[in-house]
Amino acid sequence: MTGQQDRWAELTGGQAGEEYAQRFARLVRSGHDVHGEAAFCTTLLGPGGRVLDAGCGTGRIAIRLAELGYHCTGVDIDSSMLAVARRDAPAQEWLLGDLARLDALGLEPEFDLVLAAGNVIPLLAPGTESAVIRQLAALLKPGGLLLTGMGLDAAHLPLPEPPLTLTDFDQWCAQSGLILRQRYATWGGEPYRAGCGYAVSVHSRPVPAGRP
Repeated sequence: MTGQQDRWAELTGGQAGEEYAQRFARLVRSGHDVHGEAAFCTTLLGPGGRVLDAGCGTGRIAIRLAELGYHCTGVDIDSSMLAVARRDAPAQEWLLGDLARLDALGLEPEFDLVLAAGNVIPLLAPGTESAVIRQLAALLKPGGLLLTGMGLDAAHLPLPEPPLTLTDFDQWCAQSGLILRQRYATWGGEPYRAGCGYAVSVHSRPVPAGRP
């Protein structure tokens, strides 16, 4: 949208797929649970629901959700990350695309849940954030949920300072017709308090009056 490179590409050069996958593989080998985001999704939506993993990376979350019975589509602009996802789950749908131009991918709308975890929003190209939120909101069915997780300070971001605030984010969501339903400090559901360094937010697309 702005012609600028996204912040993730500036950090990694678009070649981080294997390294990123190996980092999580090491966590698994050391006994860590790496499925907190997927587990959180299951508290919002039952198996069989349609999920769009926006900024899916190596597919860790979407693959886990598919194992649990969800219908998942992953989209990412980083081809090195998608190469890992396609290798690990070749039967799933993985799309290379810019989140600010999701309409160009021809996705069928009416998703039950759109997920943007892993600091997807703060790592977008500067100036595209509102357009991305608008694109994500447009793919939700009435009553559908936008679920995001993002760092709010340097301790929770791979950046020297946060490029946006929760106020900015909530404003973009409101402009796209979304309503904040819940907010937490972790994927484990810890309560959010002002000043927390991380926020997990659940926004919804309202159901039009008179529609069941």
